[in-house]
Amino acid sequence: MRATPAVRAAPAARWARRALPLPAGAVPALAFPEPALWWLAYAALVPWLLLVRAAPTPRAAARAGWLGGTGFMLAMHHWLMPSLHVFIVLLAALLGLLWLPWGWLVHRLLAGAPTGGRFAAAVVLVPSGWLLAELIRSWEYLGGPWGLLGASQWQVTPALRLASVGGVWLVSFVVVAVNTALAALLAVPRARRAAAVAVLATAVSTCAVWMWAPRPHPAGATRVAVVQIGETSSRAERFARGEELTRRLAGRRPDLVVWGESSVGYDLRSHPSLVRRLAALSRATHAPLLVNVDSQRSDRPGIFKSAVLVDGGGLTGQRYDKMRLVPFGEYVPFRSVLGWATSVGRAAGEDRQRGREPVVMRSGGARFGPLICFETAFPDMSRHLAAEGARVLVAQSSTSTFQHSWAPGQHASLAALRAAETGRPMVHATLTGVSAAFGPEGEQVGRRMDTATSAATLTEVPLARGTTLYVRFGDWTARLALTALAAYLALEAARAVRSRRDRQRDRDEDGSPGLTVPARR
Repeated sequence: MRATPAVRAAPAARWARRALPLPAGAVPALAFPEPALWWLAYAALVPWLLLVRAAPTPRAAARAGWLGGTGFMLAMHHWLMPSLHVFIVLLAALLGLLWLPWGWLVHRLLAGAPTGGRFAAAVVLVPSGWLLAELIRSWEYLGGPWGLLGASQWQVTPALRLASVGGVWLVSFVVVAVNTALAALLAVPRARRAAAVAVLATAVSTCAVWMWAPRPHPAGATRVAVVQIGETSSRAERFARGEELTRRLAGRRPDLVVWGESSVGYDLRSHPSLVRRLAALSRATHAPLLVNVDSQRSDRPGIFKSAVLVDGGGLTGQRYDKMRLVPFGEYVPFRSVLGWATSVGRAAGEDRQRGREPVVMRSGGARFGPLICFETAFPDMSRHLAAEGARVLVAQSSTSTFQHSWAPGQHASLAALRAAETGRPMVHATLTGVSAAFGPEGEQVGRRMDTATSAATLTEVPLARGTTLYVRFGDWTARLALTALAAYLALEAARAVRSRRDRQRDRDEDGSPGLTVPARR
């Protein structure tokens, strides 16, 4: 007997439900550099949402959320494959678990034929559930906030204005809300009118923020030179190349010269000859040098990555030690258990040590806040420096290990978000590219140096005064999202308890007529 088409289709449908969420979850990665299809972000979640919504059970929906999250993490971090090999698949699968409750939530709110009220709740709660996953994975020990969905909008002016109000979290919330409404437009006929209203309301609200949110007030400019050394084969050659490029700035009178991460591979305290060479460069350019030292320290045990300020007199005593380190790249978590990762990839052979506190440096009348590499992904760090009085944010970075991947462009784009959030310009200076500078509203200023460039550029960076709403109020978007989720879970728990009591009462009432009491004689 031949199988009927319906019988043959059932296993195929089950296979599709289990296989498709993985590639569907990877689609949003195309909105980030290097493709930088920023407009795709507003519809990129729709296939994933439709698959989760159509899952036959809440458990299947949660599984689709996990698989989609795994695909998203793999796509966003695929350039780590040469360093971590198969270990990146395990990490992506573990991080993907953060979208497991999101899948359940999407199914709970959008499955079947949701009423207008349930859809209205979905427009708030589905983005809130997404933010929950982003917040948890933003913990530095879980890999940090690389690839937050809102960061894909780094070159969109209205989105940058939203970031000045609620940080990258508000941008992520809006993007997911639009995706939720579009999914309803496609799949939920009863909610189409409400979905269209939600999209329109989101657009109007964004335009209102764009027009009326406080903007930074211009307050002069500062001249920052970035020395992008380029790929070199040794630390001595790297230092010499940095010297050569810096000398070309003589006579151009920068206010600050910045070298990239790991530009100096020696402890300067124990190499006074190098300090003298740097001091001579400072005198020649009439500007202090912010270099980055990656070495053992003579005054403290262990390897540190440090931003060190040098002027014409030598070491100024102003130093910032990197506080947030890259998992596996700069230390191996639980090395006693996971140390085997060093044998299958390029994980750190020796752990770097952590700095103790952020630092706002002073040079002449300028106050600037240094960040090192991975730290530019954390909104709270740049917000803290701005609140402490930094007029300029300066990031020293190096993605030389991932030179021919999407990583350098993605890393540079984060500076635009941090500038817009804080209302402070940000200079992203790298060892091997991409180097770029962004003004107080996240707009790019000056020349951008790609990974094929070895040069010194001078940029007049606009300064600003005033405080953005994000610096003033912090992560209020995340707090509201968590409050909404907590309220929804409390309501669901109350409904479950009430339903159980109603069922118990019904059973008691149904059984009462059958009870008889024997009469006494």
